[in-house]
Amino acid sequence: MTSLEQARDLLREFPVVDGHNDLPWALREQVRYDLGARDIAVHQNAHLHTDIPRLREGGVGAQYWSVFVRSDLPDPVPTTLEQIDCVRQLLARYPQDLAPALTAADMESARAEGRIASLMGAEGGHSIANSLGTLRQLYALGVRYMTLTHNDNVAWADSATDEPAVGGLSAFGREVVREMNREGMLVDLSHVAATTMRDALDTSTAPVIFSHSSSRAVCDHPRNIPDDVLERLPANGGMAMVTFVPKFVLQAAVDWTAAADDNMRAHGFHHLATTPDAMKVHRAFEEERPRPVATVSTVADHLDHMREVAGVDHLGIGGDYDGTAFTPDGLNDVSGYPNLIAELLDRGWSKSDLSKVTWGNAVRVLGAAEDVARELRATRGPSNATIGSLDG
Repeated sequence: MTSLEQARDLLREFPVVDGHNDLPWALREQVRYDLGARDIAVHQNAHLHTDIPRLREGGVGAQYWSVFVRSDLPDPVPTTLEQIDCVRQLLARYPQDLAPALTAADMESARAEGRIASLMGAEGGHSIANSLGTLRQLYALGVRYMTLTHNDNVAWADSATDEPAVGGLSAFGREVVREMNREGMLVDLSHVAATTMRDALDTSTAPVIFSHSSSRAVCDHPRNIPDDVLERLPANGGMAMVTFVPKFVLQAAVDWTAAADDNMRAHGFHHLATTPDAMKVHRAFEEERPRPVATVSTVADHLDHMREVAGVDHLGIGGDYDGTAFTPDGLNDVSGYPNLIAELLDRGWSKSDLSKVTWGNAVRVLGAAEDVARELRATRGPSNATIGSLDG
């Protein structure tokens, strides 16, 4: 039996929990949520990284759908609600394949039913507009993690890709983390500055996650995780979900991406845009300056290093599909996960260890956050603190 056949066998029993997929935003950008125009029951290779046939081919058993909104939008809360509504529309349209999931037990039930557990994560603290009440309502609507920042700072937390402002988390930022712990919402530290990572680990009593980040020691990009932070995950109980985005995993892609982003802006597009017109600009740039190509091996190098630093009990996968213009060879879309598992098998990773990376760790972490929330709710009520009262 080949390693790829072994990988597919493993994923039938322990499917992938992927920490981050931007399909809802792609549907907004491409067809304004017209699910009939992008029917993911059939292959959408020309438009999307994600559809149900390829999720099945890739051995995906649970997906955190990102309910991302851009941080420069004037009204992030209603747009976040639209994103949540998009996920709910997907669940209603494809009930045989997608199962709503709010808890670790729901994830296990979906796996037993052969459906893909569908959870939601809000990407960026701007989605709560400095309101703990809004945070709680996002949880009530099914959001099970929140990334503290996206690419820009929020008033209470520094981003990895913005100029430092508060030096990590402010007093209100720490209160946001505590309230997330009380709700059972996972604290996601992808996108945040290393100072914010450390402050969040100092504050959180529940496991944290990195929904889509890789190793800074392997690729020196601020979106990645420094080793001193990875070293803290065992004590915290959290996990780092390696991402596939070439500009975060391949050092040679970092400079190329900076130039490509400048080119997008020069043509009047947001550098993260993936609309057809934006992709034409991307492709034209790439024809003139061929991009450095990441591979399955590139991603596996990150996992090898992260296992050495944090341990296999604290690793997972967060591909960032439909949130990136480019993907590694062999991980072109959501059907590619078996190729990564096969590569790791060839590198000597055991099936037991790989079952933790694909399924076990993510289910454990969400269940642990639920346990912490039950304990905290028994001892204190919801916080009504404001950013003005804590940060001045």
